[in-house]
This record gives sequence, C-alpha cells and structure tokens, in this order.
Amino acid sequence: QVQLMESGGGLVHTGGSLRLSCAASGSPFRLHHMGWYRQVPGRLREKVAVITPAGSPDYGDFVKGRFTISIDSSKNAVSLEMNNLELQDTAVYYCTARITVSRAGSDTMYNQWGQGTQVTVSS
Repeated sequence: QVQLMESGGGLVHTGGSLRLSCAASGSPFRLHHMGWYRQVPGRLREKVAVITPAGSPDYGDFVKGRFTISIDSSKNAVSLEMNNLELQDTAVYYCTARITVSRAGSDTMYNQWGQGTQVTVSS
C-alpha cells in the first residue's frame, strides 16, 4: 500500500502562516500529481493546490497568490506554504496523490488520501 504522511497543521491567527508537508511512501507507484484539498463540514471538498512531478502547479481560485506549493520529486513529497491566512481557511486539509500502481499485471490509477490535518485560523 501507499501511505501519505502529513504534518504542519495547527492553530494560527489571521494573517499568520503555516507550512503543510506531505510525503508518500510504500509500494511502488507512478505519481501523476500531488497536493492538498480541504473540507469544511457541510461543504464539498475543494482543491487547494496540486503539483505535478515536473513542478507545474494548479491552485484553487480562492488562493489568490497567498499559497505556494512545491514538490521534491525524489522524495515524493510536497510542501504547501500558506501565508496571510484568513478565517475562511479553517478546514481539515487532506493530502492527496494521484498514483498508478501495478497489481497482477493490471495498472490501477486512483487518488490516495491522507487522514487529514486540522488548520484553524482564529481572530
């Protein structure tokens, strides 16, 4: 199996910064992209930022230049630098990796998810 190990969540005041990190490990896989989604109770999970192994990022519309995602392809790890955090950024943040694994001669592509890390922004 492939596991995603998340770190960096916590409590911060408005205007502050947090850095989320995630690393994928386990069974061999091919990585298509990796990044972060977030979810608030009662709302759909939404994309924060994802990035390809080559370093091409894709940000959610709400980011507006505040967040920066980076990847270390050699380690299958990503970091999300979140600056100027707002109350609306409070959510559970989930690391995700879109991967392909080979089992019994068949390739399967799917999204692997971390367990989630809480980000709370307070006034």
